[in-house]
Amino acid sequence: MNGNRARAAVEPFGAPITLVEVLTAVGILVAAVLIAFVLRILILRRSRTQQSTHVSTWYTLSRLVSYTVLAVGFFVAIAALGVPLSDFAVLAGAIGVGLGFGLQTLFSNFISGIVLLIDKSLKVGDFVELESGVTGDVRDIKIRATTIVTNDNIDILVPNSEFVAGRVVNWTHRDVLRRLRVPFGVAYGTDKNLVKKAALEAAAAVPFTLHLDGPQRPQVWLSEFGTSSLNFELVIWLNPEATKKPVAVIAAYNWALHSALQTHGIEIPFPQRDLHVKTLFGLSDDDARSALGLADVTTRDDAGTGKTPPMAGADDNDAIDDVGADTSPDTSPDAVAEARPGADD
Repeated sequence: MNGNRARAAVEPFGAPITLVEVLTAVGILVAAVLIAFVLRILILRRSRTQQSTHVSTWYTLSRLVSYTVLAVGFFVAIAALGVPLSDFAVLAGAIGVGLGFGLQTLFSNFISGIVLLIDKSLKVGDFVELESGVTGDVRDIKIRATTIVTNDNIDILVPNSEFVAGRVVNWTHRDVLRRLRVPFGVAYGTDKNLVKKAALEAAAAVPFTLHLDGPQRPQVWLSEFGTSSLNFELVIWLNPEATKKPVAVIAAYNWALHSALQTHGIEIPFPQRDLHVKTLFGLSDDDARSALGLADVTTRDDAGTGKTPPMAGADDNDAIDDVGADTSPDTSPDAVAEARPGADD
């Protein structure tokens, strides 16, 4: 009798579940987890030897195979317990109610992660920008969240549902080449052609410029007549390695622009304000201005003289070192083609 009690201690579905069946089901689940892990490792190792296929394709395959093995192992474990699938439907319904309440967010993130892996709108290695302004490389796509690593080496865990429901800018989804616009201003009266010459010299001095001639050559645009300056934009196509370092790249071009403008004696103006004094304690016009010592004086917001320090050498541009390029990039067609993600998929 005691043996029968041990064998029929649990009857959640109207049929006895023995200790042996429970241990068998647990063993199946453990085996499924181990098999999924081993298969994932083997697929990722295989990706290192297959240069013809993009790494994101192998990553997606490893995740889908892992999830499939776990799902099959789960249902085999249920069958090992002797639970009829018709009875299991009741349990599935209860789980569905739980998903509708406490597990809704987790389930949504899981489904979103599967969608991201299948449609390839987001891949490991992509450089993305979130609605919050955060930018970084996609390092990992897991069940609950996607890991983004910023240029400051900070790991940010973003729920997968945010990538499906929100707006995400993928800088490297179709191509790693990107055009950058660097705004700058010069004083009114400056020769436009001289400004263009200085800006193009700055573009040539920075190793992230893709081409110096052809359709993707650097350009200088007069974008706006500002309040106190002529506003230009230096427009550059970047090489692949610079695409993922936007802050450092802009800093590098700003540094080069400042040096080039200094070399050509081009003034970077301060914001200016004109002060007109009409009356002061009964005095008016010139008398009022003379009383304040402001006759024929135009005040500036900035107390500086407008002078700039001596020009630093090109080697002092720390932003270039931050991107990691100390020599001119290989901009040949073959090199650019190899850098494009998914070109061989």
